[in-house]
Amino acid sequence: MNARSVRSPSQSANDEFLSFTGSVHFDSRLWKYDIAGSIAHAHALTRAGVLSKKELREMTEGLRAIAKDIGIGRATFDPALEDVHMNIEKMLIDRIGETGRKLHTGRSRNDQVALDMRLLVRESIANIITETLRLQQTLLSRAEESKGAILPGYTHMQHAQPVLLSHHLLAHFWRLQRDISRLSDCYRRTNMSPLGSGALAGTAFGIDRSLPAEMLRMRGVTENSMDAVSDRDFVAESAFAMCLIMIHLSSLCEELIIWSSQEFGFLKVPKGLSSGSSMMPQKRNPDIPELVRGKSGRAVGDLVAILTVLKSLPLAYNRDLQEDKENLFDVFDTVGASLHALTSFLAEADFDTGRMRKAAEAGLMTATDLADFLTTKGLPFRTAHAVVKEAAASSPKSDAELTENLKRILAARVKGFDFSEVQHVSLEDSVRRRDSEGGTGSQTRPAKSARVRAALKRNTSLLGMMARDVKAVDDMVS
Repeated sequence: MNARSVRSPSQSANDEFLSFTGSVHFDSRLWKYDIAGSIAHAHALTRAGVLSKKELREMTEGLRAIAKDIGIGRATFDPALEDVHMNIEKMLIDRIGETGRKLHTGRSRNDQVALDMRLLVRESIANIITETLRLQQTLLSRAEESKGAILPGYTHMQHAQPVLLSHHLLAHFWRLQRDISRLSDCYRRTNMSPLGSGALAGTAFGIDRSLPAEMLRMRGVTENSMDAVSDRDFVAESAFAMCLIMIHLSSLCEELIIWSSQEFGFLKVPKGLSSGSSMMPQKRNPDIPELVRGKSGRAVGDLVAILTVLKSLPLAYNRDLQEDKENLFDVFDTVGASLHALTSFLAEADFDTGRMRKAAEAGLMTATDLADFLTTKGLPFRTAHAVVKEAAASSPKSDAELTENLKRILAARVKGFDFSEVQHVSLEDSVRRRDSEGGTGSQTRPAKSARVRAALKRNTSLLGMMARDVKAVDDMVS
């Protein structure tokens, strides 16, 4: 069946073309950045002598009035005008007349949309870091509340060694810290102005590209006009950073879900942030962690879609780049909502530290400590490991039985060993002994807490800088 046979009688070929190629139904989200960029561009045109000061004033006032109308929902976008850029330009011409037609001098939609996207990503990164910082603060708060609580540490989901609950929670803190570091680097590369690159070759109107960059609080201008209009590295990079945040959140959520099961019983889900069963009245379900875990797949899909769009594109601008926006918008929205919801859940969840302790007391969690002890008494570690392994195989549950079996095996294998020194190691002793830098025993050191708080302070300072940049756009359009 060909395209002509499925077209409705009232739909022309041009209507069908616009329906397929138009983007205003999703890129209207860029309106604030488009208006701010247009105001900055108008100032550059004035400095270049293209606009008079009177025309600049007319344009600026007109664009700000349009921003106000859009902000309160009084303006509507016309799909026939294809995209947000043409809609705003038409609104300006309707409002101030022929002067509005001068705005696009020395500018292409190619460098215009590249600027808009950079400004959106810049603000979105700041918003995500804000939510990530809130989750970090909640993790720290819950860690400090744990007051030395011990739970099993796992490898391969098997009991391994006892660790402090605070150590476990702060492991997720430091994962998020790396996420913030990645976002900070991405922000720096994003915060460059492509305006003045034109369609691909630059502009011939003597425009000072540094002026719009300064007005928008961007740290400089792009180096090559062809690269500037086609570059979407910052889109892919920010999407990857979002994706990795979701992978980290999914890992945390997996643990919260497992911990909330009856088999573990380490966590009670908050009633106000969970659901019951439609059939089984006794159940409470960890909906938020499950949804965040599920949405991680959505974020991965957004990243793959963006990378696939960018694959094999020749220089310079290609219409394919229109397809980066919906996935980018979605991944930022998904991550922001997931961080917010998970922070609320974690703040209200109730840890059962008694149940954690009981689990840590089972399963021979201090076997490694016994092997370490034998090593300090002169046995090679591999020999000590083998002896404790043999003793553990015949005493799978009791630490006391493990110690007695170990004494028996040592008596048969090692001549002249002082068995009276072989004693059961307490959970607290096991944790305390792991006091190497970064180990669970080091969590009680004041310096460790100071490093966590120093990281939070750096993050807060970083957000302050970003907030000043973002505010430049808001101030320009208001």
